Amino acid sequence: MTEPTAPTAPTASGVDGAGAGHAGQAGIAYGFGGRLAADFPSQILMDITEVCNLACTHCPHPDFKRSHHYGARYLHPDLNAKMVEEVRRHGQGRTQYIRYASNGEPLVHPQAYDMIEHAVRESGVMVTLTTNGTIMNEKRTTRLLAAGVHLIDISIDAFRPETYARIRVNGDLEVTRGNVLRLLRWVEESGAATRVVVSYVEQPGNAAETADFEAYWKDQGVDYVVVRRLHSCSGAKPELAQVRRDENARGARRPCLYPWERVVINARGDLAFCPSDWVHGSTIADYRTTTVEETWRGSFYRALREAHLSNDYRSHGFCGQCPDWASTRWPGEGRSYADMVEDFASGNGQ
Repeated sequence: MTEPTAPTAPTASGVDGAGAGHAGQAGIAYGFGGRLAADFPSQILMDITEVCNLACTHCPHPDFKRSHHYGARYLHPDLNAKMVEEVRRHGQGRTQYIRYASNGEPLVHPQAYDMIEHAVRESGVMVTLTTNGTIMNEKRTTRLLAAGVHLIDISIDAFRPETYARIRVNGDLEVTRGNVLRLLRWVEESGAATRVVVSYVEQPGNAAETADFEAYWKDQGVDYVVVRRLHSCSGAKPELAQVRRDENARGARRPCLYPWERVVINARGDLAFCPSDWVHGSTIADYRTTTVEETWRGSFYRALREAHLSNDYRSHGFCGQCPDWASTRWPGEGRSYADMVEDFASGNGQ
């Protein structure tokens, strides 16, 4: 799973605290404020399965699958229900959205559609799905639309079939493209309010196709095209991590946004602080024995935020080795995925 630098609107081109008041570059405040809430996270990331049906070249999953960290796990639906109840009780006016997006493919979870539908109906906040789009059959997808899922984001990463086959190994662009085109038609025919987004991780193997990709999907009527910058997945792709470290050496390190923005519930049933953790290096606690609210306001997150503000990672080695902090954008630093979702929620999205 990757995180965008900036989404691109259909009518424009582009590429995607311990407390408030810590001034950063260009006057950006590193801390809580605006959509970043001190008492409950603005984003809940639901990493509901480790299983994936593709083997994308920019993704650590093929190596993850061969490692001792992998267990082909699926999140138990009871923990999804627990999360939904927490958001219903504590997230109103604080949680911007719940996002189903995994270090696997969310829709391979046997109860994925039930879990997402429950979140839409009971949480009281926006619910989004990020998927590779390969198994979006008519029955299941129309069920999501009927439930009112707010946004479906399909990761595609190529314009030409041969490029897709090289990057999204085991996938077929004609199948995925057909699924998305049918989704767009179903949204229009049903009058569903669901937003449809397509996304693209720009990398050496597809950079020549970026403009064609954007133009094609804008013409098809998607609500947004998101172009993401390739990153190292928190160091899990060593060759990319070194490139990023070389780039980062040109300036001072600043805090990563994530400890102030989000919490992850992963397929093991753990609470974690990083959405691109493939080695369980960001685990905080077993969700079965605690709550999001308690953890968010607790000593671990306070210490993690202070480590980021003071640039002292001696007790937080996973963050210390990660070169991808520069990819996160604080409110006011530029366009981010959260800005896109915020636009949709306010009715300003195109």
